[in-house]
Amino acid sequence: QVHLVESGGGLVQAGGSLRLSCAASGTIFSINAMGWYRQSPGKQRELVAALRTGGSSNYADSVKGRFTISRDNAKNTVYLQMNSLRPEDTAVYYCNADIRRLGIKRNEGYWGQGTQVTVSS
Repeated sequence: QVHLVESGGGLVQAGGSLRLSCAASGTIFSINAMGWYRQSPGKQRELVAALRTGGSSNYADSVKGRFTISRDNAKNTVYLQMNSLRPEDTAVYYCNADIRRLGIKRNEGYWGQGTQVTVSS
């Protein structure tokens, strides 16, 4: 089994910062990519940022220059530093990871439980 546990969400005023963390645990052989998605009421879940093992990353246009994704491979943890937050960043943020489990010859996608980020104006 593999589990993703997120932390770091909360309430912040516009212009403020938050740092999200997501730690993967379980019978992990390797992690190909980790990333963050978000979903607000009435909208589809959208990619915020993703980071691959080789170091390549991509960001949603709406967060470029404000959010930074990073990863600690030794801890199987991905972070999302969110600066200059705006009310439209309010959403539930989900961690996603592409993981190969021990003894399994394919990658599988896993999701965290989600963490609420609320930005007040």
